[in-house]
Amino acid sequence: MQNIATYDFTGKKAIVRVDFNVPLNENFEITDDTRIRAALPTLKKVLAGGGSLIIMSHLGRPKKVDPKFSLKHILAHVSECLGVPVQFAEDCQKAQEQAAALKPGEVLLLENLRFYAEEEGKPRGLAEDATDEEKKAAKAAVKESQKEFVKTLASYADCYINDAFGTAHRAHGSTALIAKYFPNDKMFGYLMEGEIKAIDNVLKNAQRPFTAIIGGSKVSSKLAVLENMLDKVDNLIIGGGMGYTFIKAQGGQIGDSLHEDDLMPNALEILAKAKEKGVNIYLSIQTLIADAFSADANTNIVPSNQIPAGWEGVDAGPDSLARWKDVILNSKTILWNGPVGVFEIDKFAQGTLSIAKDLAEATEKGAYTLVGGGDSVAAVTRMGFADKVSYVSTGGGAMLEALEGKVLPGIAAIQE
Repeated sequence: MQNIATYDFTGKKAIVRVDFNVPLNENFEITDDTRIRAALPTLKKVLAGGGSLIIMSHLGRPKKVDPKFSLKHILAHVSECLGVPVQFAEDCQKAQEQAAALKPGEVLLLENLRFYAEEEGKPRGLAEDATDEEKKAAKAAVKESQKEFVKTLASYADCYINDAFGTAHRAHGSTALIAKYFPNDKMFGYLMEGEIKAIDNVLKNAQRPFTAIIGGSKVSSKLAVLENMLDKVDNLIIGGGMGYTFIKAQGGQIGDSLHEDDLMPNALEILAKAKEKGVNIYLSIQTLIADAFSADANTNIVPSNQIPAGWEGVDAGPDSLARWKDVILNSKTILWNGPVGVFEIDKFAQGTLSIAKDLAEATEKGAYTLVGGGDSVAAVTRMGFADKVSYVSTGGGAMLEALEGKVLPGIAAIQE
C-alpha cells in the first residue's frame, strides 16, 4: 500500500474510483456537488504531481445502459471544478485508446460503471420464474466475466486510488477487485484517508468519556450498531422513532408512536447488556407529540412513557434535550448517527438542531465529534453546523457498516 502524499505520479496514469453519484434535477443539472468537491484534493494531487487521471464512478442504480444515468451530465461541472478540460469515454470498457493517449495533466472520465452487470457482479434480466439452478448459473457467468471487466479497467493505468468511501462497503469490481492488479501501486485518496482516520478515532482511539448518539426511525436498521457500541462507549443516547420501542418494552404508553413490537425483546436485551457492561443508556424522558404527521398538527409535551392514544412522538422534549446536553458536554469523544426527531418538518426539528448545537459546543471545548449517516449529515449540513464539528462522514451505508464493526471490502482491498 502506498501513501498518496508521498507517491511519485510523474508520467503515470492514475485510475481513481470516486463517488460522483450526485443528485440531478429534471434538466440533469447537479443540485448538490458535495461529493465532487470532496474528491478534488485527491484528483488535483495527481495532476499537480505530473500524472494523468482516469476517473471512474457510478451514478444511480441503472439496470442497463440508460442515457438519464450517463456521467456525461456531470462532465462540464467536473471540468470546471478541476480547471482543465475533461475528456469522456462513452464506454468504460472500450477506453483503451483514449487512456493510452493521455498526457500528464490530462483527464478522462469513464462512462457509468453500473451500465455493466459486472461492476456489481450480479446477473440481470433473469426471468421471474427462473429456477435456482438458472440463477446459480447466471451468477457464475457474471462472476467469470467480471474478471475481464476489472482486468480491462486496470489495463488503463499505472496506479489505483480508491477515494469512494460511499461505496467502500460494496465488494464491487471498481472498489474491491481492481486493487489486486496494482499490488505495489494502490492507495487511498485523501477523502478515504480522512474517513478511515475518523472511524479509528471513535472505534479504536476514543478519548473518554465516549458518547454515541444513535437516532433514526427504526431499531431494526440500527440494531447491529447499538450492539457493537455497547463494547465501545461509556454513554449511549438513543433518540428518534427507535426510542419508542425501548420505552414500550419497559411498559411505557407510547400512543401511536412509531415502534417495532417484534424487536422489544432485543431492546430489553440491549438495556440488560448495557447495565452489565456499565454503559449508561439515556432514552428520551420527555417528548413533543403531535396528533398528525404534518406541520400544522396540534402538539403537546408529555413524559415519553405517557403518550395518549391518537398522538405520536415526533421530537425530543426540552427535559430530554437538557439531560442529553449535560452528557454531551461532559464527553471527550462523541459519535452522532441519526436524527432525534422528524427533522424534515421544521416544527419537529428542534431536538435535532439542539443536538447539532451541543456537538458544536463540545467540539469548541476540545471534544472529537464525528457525524455519520445520511440523515444526521443532512441535518447538520442543513442547519449550518457541518464546519463546527470535527468530521462529517460522506458515506451513509459505509459508515453504518463500519459502526457495526464490519470490515469494508473497499478498505480491505487496499490494506491487504
